[in-house]
Amino acid sequence: MDQRHLHLEHDGKLLLVDADGNGPKIPIPGRIDTGESGWIIRLPTEDEVDKMGIKWNKKRINTMDDGTHVHTVIYATPDIDWPANWAWKDHVISDSGVHPLARESVYRTMHRLVSKVIIRDNLGHILLGKVLRGHFKGFWTLPGGYLDYSEHPRIGAIREAYEEMGIDIVIADPKGESGEAHPGDDFCHIQERIFSGEGIQYVSFTYLVDLNERPEIKPKPDEIEEGEWFSLPDAILRAASIFDREALEALQRLEDES
Repeated sequence: MDQRHLHLEHDGKLLLVDADGNGPKIPIPGRIDTGESGWIIRLPTEDEVDKMGIKWNKKRINTMDDGTHVHTVIYATPDIDWPANWAWKDHVISDSGVHPLARESVYRTMHRLVSKVIIRDNLGHILLGKVLRGHFKGFWTLPGGYLDYSEHPRIGAIREAYEEMGIDIVIADPKGESGEAHPGDDFCHIQERIFSGEGIQYVSFTYLVDLNERPEIKPKPDEIEEGEWFSLPDAILRAASIFDREALEALQRLEDES
């Protein structure tokens, strides 16, 4: 049976209620008591929010299957100025009394950050790698991957280029946003997308590095089968990731305009 819940969030605050739908309720960081039902506070239903007199605007719907029920979670923004007495969403994870669905719902809202790099040689060819594992196994992608904790996207792209292809690069950073300033073309294509009904959100940063000559490529044995250089149109056709394709297409448009 499908169960519906409302994830009502505004400025980092989340509406939670008790078993009877009374709220707002606040998580207690460090609480280990889960109550007789396995939880003490939860996400409200649409009817419970309506009874509170709160108007809201729907953003999207996610589905979550806990093995027993399929849950529909409506993500919405309340039509209020500031929910001062609501729960900070960052406190939800530290309270074992919060319903697992509410904690999972908060988890779904966290951005997954990815950093990629377009490495272009002096002939205008683009370096792609054929992937051995993960989402794009067997397909061609730009060098890149998930950002580490406390890592600037430029630094992450530099790290990934070395880890995947064994090459050292410098990404233009004329303003010194990632630390030391480096002159050059500050190309950065930023994209955001949710690819499935589960609602996992990805944000991708794609940078550009121009090389005077092709470096020796040393693909990481357990991750990249091979690296190859392609013309920009061929790279667009071969790139498996929509983030990669859109970044390469943005570069193509710049070339067409110049």
